[in-house]
Amino acid sequence: MSEPITFHDRVAIVTGAGGGLGRAYALELARRGAQVLVNDVRGASAVAAEITDAGGQAVASVHSVTTEEGGRAIVEDALQAFGAVDVLINNAGIVRDRTLANLSTEDLQAVLDVHLGGSFHVTQPAFRVMKARGYGRLLFVTSASGLFGNFGQANYAAAKMGLVGLAMSAAIEGARYGIHSNALAPLAHTPMTAGLFDGAIDGFDPEYVVPMALYLVSERCRLTHEIFSAGGGRFARVLVGVTNGWVAAESPSPEDVHEHLGEIRDETELALPASLAEEIELARSLV
Repeated sequence: MSEPITFHDRVAIVTGAGGGLGRAYALELARRGAQVLVNDVRGASAVAAEITDAGGQAVASVHSVTTEEGGRAIVEDALQAFGAVDVLINNAGIVRDRTLANLSTEDLQAVLDVHLGGSFHVTQPAFRVMKARGYGRLLFVTSASGLFGNFGQANYAAAKMGLVGLAMSAAIEGARYGIHSNALAPLAHTPMTAGLFDGAIDGFDPEYVVPMALYLVSERCRLTHEIFSAGGGRFARVLVGVTNGWVAAESPSPEDVHEHLGEIRDETELALPASLAEEIELARSLV
């Protein structure tokens, strides 16, 4: 058995921590020694009190992640209370499920504002603090809806896949400063998922997701620029890869593409570029 993973002398921000998965992350971080900034527009004070009543260290922040000012205030609250920011779990989220044909601009924007905009608004000031300190752990809570799509969740899926791009770019930019950034797609029964998926994840307790999340934001974890899935006791890596494909002669036509779909889609040799630059280099090496 390896040494316990602890967060003593580490300061963690968890957004959307007033309930569900965010609360579970915050409670376990505190139990393992972290000083926790519990952020949510509802329920943050109760969770912070739950932590302090158990002997942990926590403060509540009720600023909204949906504005630049709110994101900056959340980070400033952590700095005021604890003097640092070492860990950020971007967990805040909402759903406004509609089929694509019935999705309003308002419902699209509301979801983007919380998930994608909110994560950016908190990450940017936190990243600056981490950069100055030479250490940081960022975790972006994505979703299988974003990675693979889901009926009636075009807005949610778009926001969640956007988080993957944000997480991967943060990993690339943070590498030289000791900042690691990963994405996690949880499968869990929470108030936000209640009534969804025909009960398929009703037995998937949030506690089954917590170990993966905490490992990824721990000092022990050396991984960055990766995506993981966790739920119901199963932990897995999600891959974004590219096939070697087919190399065309000069002036290929749409008909040529059709004729070579087998080669284009052949997964026998799959590459995992770590950046746009690596994808360009791969393409250049094959042509």
